[in-house]
Amino acid sequence: MKMSDHMNLFTIRKKLVMASKLMGAVLVFSYVLSTRLPLNADASFMIWLLSVAVLICVIDLWMARFISRPVSELNEAAGRMAELDFSHLCEVTGRDEFGQLSHSLNVMAGNLQKAFEELEQANRKLEQDVEQKKRLLAERKELVDNLSHEMKTPLGVIRAYAEGLQDETDEEKRQDYYEVIIAETQRMGSLITTLLDLSALENGATQLTPKRFDFVEFLETVAGRLLMDIPDADFELQYDLPGLPVYVHTDKGRMEQVLNNLIVNAKRNVRPGGILKLSLTEQDGVLDFSVYNQGHPIPQENLSKIWTKFYRDKNTKYNGSGLGLAIVAQILSMQHLAYGAVNRPDGVEFCFSIPIVK
Repeated sequence: MKMSDHMNLFTIRKKLVMASKLMGAVLVFSYVLSTRLPLNADASFMIWLLSVAVLICVIDLWMARFISRPVSELNEAAGRMAELDFSHLCEVTGRDEFGQLSHSLNVMAGNLQKAFEELEQANRKLEQDVEQKKRLLAERKELVDNLSHEMKTPLGVIRAYAEGLQDETDEEKRQDYYEVIIAETQRMGSLITTLLDLSALENGATQLTPKRFDFVEFLETVAGRLLMDIPDADFELQYDLPGLPVYVHTDKGRMEQVLNNLIVNAKRNVRPGGILKLSLTEQDGVLDFSVYNQGHPIPQENLSKIWTKFYRDKNTKYNGSGLGLAIVAQILSMQHLAYGAVNRPDGVEFCFSIPIVK
């Protein structure tokens, strides 16, 4: 026992010693007092017995207040902690052993609560790491499977024409074979580049670099490069654009990809002699872009599928890679921009919205 415990008058041992001495003194005093009263022996004994009963009640109340109740509260708090419930602290206060024990239990509960929270955070991070690894493995497998599937056709064509070259003596046909092989090789290279770019966007390996620019001028430049001065164009180009600059804050290079894919998709699916229309409208601080082409509508049940990788509409005359709209969806989703496609009378309209900045 420490020296400070001997000097501390508030320990349980000191309290019990003082209570026992006080009780003994009160008993002696009450006995002496009762015997000195001018009463007979029976009356004096009854008075002394009453004083003893009162003393017992007082001692019992004192024991309940300073011993029984703290022990009960400490036991209840320890039981909650044993069940890993640290939400309620022990409320026993004082300078005796019970108060010190209560303080120690509360400190232990706080430390355990902190340790459990740190453990839960570590477990969540571990689960996220495991999930991320699983996702990366799944994406890697999907990428390999997609490449394997998409490469079969061009590789088969290249092999067939390469074998044909070995036996073909006509120089004109040999030149045609060369052109087919080169075209299929370029197609494979473009497909691999596009698929790797989409994969990088999906797994977060590519970050966006937003900047402020005039979207009206930007659209005019992109559309002019894709639609103007085309000798074999067999459609009517219409456009509805604001007369003044409208500024946005986004990744300019990636938005050029979005416009390229949407406009090229519309150009390849517009019917002969049909209308291809570009529109930009301002409304409530938002710039709405749309591109419409007259042509076959998309089956209603397939409208949600056109944004997935390698989806191809059987009714379309253009047989692309099926990655263009998937890249559009990924770029716009990364920026939390609304987009969609709807069937209009005698055609299809693709659209997206982007906030306007000053």
